[in-house]
Amino acid sequence: MSSTHSLNSVVSTGRVLPASPQQVFAAFQQPDRLAQWWGPEGFTNTFERFEFEPDGQWVFMMHAPNGANYPNESFFREIVPDEKIVIEHVVKPWFRLTVTLTPQGEHTHLAWDQEFESPEFAERMRPLSDTANEQVLDRLQALLAGGGVA
Repeated sequence: MSSTHSLNSVVSTGRVLPASPQQVFAAFQQPDRLAQWWGPEGFTNTFERFEFEPDGQWVFMMHAPNGANYPNESFFREIVPDEKIVIEHVVKPWFRLTVTLTPQGEHTHLAWDQEFESPEFAERMRPLSDTANEQVLDRLQALLAGGGVA
């Protein structure tokens, strides 16, 4: 189940995942696992620095299926174990991603709120973000289900 909507400069989606909040949080916290599912379908990652702590730096190269490389730099602005992760992407395009984990029985509702610099920029990014974010969550869901990552 997923849903997508917008509010001002935020592009949001959500998903109920077949795992506990602790298992979902671990998929962010463990760099080897995060590298497996972060990014749209077909993308891979090479992490240079991964400091999973408040104000910790995350520097990596995202590799597209066509061979293009995209340098990324972010900071973990807030980390609440098993509940919330806030990531500020500090290279273009700037955004702040807030991931909130809420238990739902044996599953977890993941809220994915990507805030851009302005409502106008969010509208320009929406077609790409909507598709890419759903693919990222598809890959996370596959990892959590033990079925591998697309």
